[in-house]
Amino acid sequence: MIPHIHRRSFGTGPRPVLAIHCSLAHSGAWRGMGAALGDMATLHAFDLPCHGKSSDWDGRGVMHDTATDMALAVLDDLGPVDVIGHSFGATVALRIAIEHPSLVRKLVMFEPVYFAPAMADDPAFAQVYARDTKVFDDALDADDRMAAARAFSATWGDAASWDDIPLSTRTYMADRIFFVRDSASFLINDSAGLLAPGRFAAADMPALLVRGAGSPWALPVSEAIARRLPQAQQITLDGIGHMGPITHPKEASDPVRQFLNAT
Repeated sequence: MIPHIHRRSFGTGPRPVLAIHCSLAHSGAWRGMGAALGDMATLHAFDLPCHGKSSDWDGRGVMHDTATDMALAVLDDLGPVDVIGHSFGATVALRIAIEHPSLVRKLVMFEPVYFAPAMADDPAFAQVYARDTKVFDDALDADDRMAAARAFSATWGDAASWDDIPLSTRTYMADRIFFVRDSASFLINDSAGLLAPGRFAAADMPALLVRGAGSPWALPVSEAIARRLPQAQQITLDGIGHMGPITHPKEASDPVRQFLNAT
């Protein structure tokens, strides 16, 4: 069963866009980009399972499947549209583009955290990933969710001190930090089998991969995905980290506007 889906829209432009947020955020993360793109597009955003005002995942099956089904339910009301995703949300966007290409006109991914292709291309990447996430894994194994959230933020945040983040936000992140581990079956182990020969070829729409110059792991993951997509472009934005769509919405929106307007 698909959980209750909380939705909201940003912008008033004529071009409909499905926007899928990152882990530990909510649909409001698109407010800044919605304002920046609002003259040309309307961003239709929803809260992922266990996030915002959507219902929790029931723990059955694979969590990424549930997140994807929720996105497809929103698309049922929109029809074929452009799809934009950030981090975990970008992995859902990519999966929809591969499994349901007729629903996606253009695909934009801000630093998708689909690590499986990079690990398949370079086994050493898996060793680096395991080493660099050990503090996070140890904290989660000890059921210290606040410490796990702090470690996660140190890797994926944009250099903000953990103690400078409002307590309400830190608590929100810690309460949902299990979501990161629940994502691993798809992000690391490719539970949907997207790496099977020929599957990426179905996503033959124009695709844009955006990464921040200051982000860890972004380059090998982006390049591994781009190698497999028929029409992939890649760009790097200086002065932006992994959270660029939230922290620098104007800068993140400029290449998206150009990409969506291109014929």
